Amino acid sequence: MKLGYREEDGARLGALLWEFGPGWRMISSAILGGGIGPREWVLNAQVVAGYARMDPVDHLVSLGPSGGAGVGMMTAASVDRCVRADDGGVQAYATVGLRVPTWAAAPEGHADPELAPMRVGTINIVVVLPVAMTDAALVNTVMTVTEAKTQALVETGFAGTGTASDAVCVAVPAEGEEELFGGPRSEWGARVARAVHAAVRRGAEAWRPRHSK
Repeated sequence: MKLGYREEDGARLGALLWEFGPGWRMISSAILGGGIGPREWVLNAQVVAGYARMDPVDHLVSLGPSGGAGVGMMTAASVDRCVRADDGGVQAYATVGLRVPTWAAAPEGHADPELAPMRVGTINIVVVLPVAMTDAALVNTVMTVTEAKTQALVETGFAGTGTASDAVCVAVPAEGEEELFGGPRSEWGARVARAVHAAVRRGAEAWRPRHSK
């Protein structure tokens, strides 16, 4: 993982870049490179809180490497405060911003008043596993990531399951014997859950003192 900075919109903004190269498969909810397929890099780019550009995909492409397909996510959180946690070969990275936590099942018509016109991810999570997975197991792993994130937020006292625009990316080798399961009681799913929980909890605990005044 590399951390870099740029000047944009009158602010000094960071970006995290994971360069995997060929031989990796990813599942992501990101606006750039989302879905399931071969990917070679992951970018988690910080943008200003009032981000209003209407070309976020092109923006991310301009910030990422020039070669190969990749995943690009945005966040208003400070990416230089990224938290990493490891468990049994699983690596989890989380950038945590909780200015506007929200419950997933909000009343119809409910709007988070502080969200910018372009809703950029506030809690972004990247998970790297050393084992290949079926498509179904990848989907199952995203569920586990989300459940572990929510557990961490509830435990740290935030009134929400996340923010309205969180993003996730799970990276696994493209070759090898495929794991069939990614749920929290499976071998690798349990490791994912513990790593994500630890990273998000630490990020949430660190976020509150800086922003609760």
